Amino acid sequence: MTMTAQVICSIAQVFILGLPSRIASVWFGPKEVSTACATAVLGNQLGTAIGFLLPPLLVPNTEDKELMGYNISIMFYGTAVVSTLLFILAAVVIKDRPPLPPSQAQAVLPDCPPEDYSYKQSIVNLFRNKAFLLLLVSYGILTGSFYSVSTILNQMIMAHYVGAGVNAGRIGLTLVVAGMVGSIICGLWLDYTKTYKMTTLIVYILSFIGMMVFTFTLDLGHLMVVFFTAGVLGFFMTGYLPLGFEFGVEITYPEAEGTSSGLLNAFAQIFGILFTLIQGKLTTDYNPQAGNIFLCVWIFLGIILTAVIKSDLKRHNVNIGLESKPLQAITADCPSDKPVNGILLASSPVCSHETSL
Repeated sequence: MTMTAQVICSIAQVFILGLPSRIASVWFGPKEVSTACATAVLGNQLGTAIGFLLPPLLVPNTEDKELMGYNISIMFYGTAVVSTLLFILAAVVIKDRPPLPPSQAQAVLPDCPPEDYSYKQSIVNLFRNKAFLLLLVSYGILTGSFYSVSTILNQMIMAHYVGAGVNAGRIGLTLVVAGMVGSIICGLWLDYTKTYKMTTLIVYILSFIGMMVFTFTLDLGHLMVVFFTAGVLGFFMTGYLPLGFEFGVEITYPEAEGTSSGLLNAFAQIFGILFTLIQGKLTTDYNPQAGNIFLCVWIFLGIILTAVIKSDLKRHNVNIGLESKPLQAITADCPSDKPVNGILLASSPVCSHETSL
């Protein structure tokens, strides 16, 4: 029963993780879209932060198995109540889209019913995009590394600091909270500068440096140093999440944002599982430093992949090319062969948002 419940939660997570870029694009204009995406990512990370903070407090270590089971039940019942309230709130308040499109990039998209959307063709189009393929792998590497570090963190801390279980949870909380700040700052910066590739590359490099510093200071015997380095690492690694989403939307426009972000999350999960298994094995058989160095090598590879991505900001080009014209949604049926700032919005054989670029 417990495994079934976990599977259901994991299925729901697939849909939740891909929402930030979609919600931001549909509801927010070009000067606030990246900040909106970062704020939505912050919401996801807030849940992770609570996950680091509350379980050690609600389910403390005890020899009384009956008491531990009772504490776990209270924690799960509380989670169920909060989730139910959020579900009701979302069903009542959230609408599919605003009455008018917030940007030209949204206004010029063909207006097709959801049932006519072809996910298969959209995925085919995305996998034909070389820049997006490079982003898929590089995003998967860095985000998967973050997932792995978060999962193995308690094991790494306990290997060097005996009896520091509570502090391990606090370090994890520091990692996530610092990342929440990083997400917002990166989103604001993107909206201000629109330097998608440069910002993504710089944050990637700083994440690599942060990982190296965390790796070689973990065993110094000073927990305050670990708190600081974990905070720096989380700031840049989590700050990268909205950057990857937004960069992906830019280079794949006018494909659906949910499809591109869904693929990014899928690759992040794949790399996260593989990295967690390998890093956990290296940490157990050798030491935490060996597992962290393994991640550093992969993150360095991700820097190279990010550096060679072609920065073709298609959505941004549409917005700046038409920003002086009034917003006007396309009223014709799904096919639209009118070029928009050099981008041909031509539908696929089935009525959809898929395009020929």
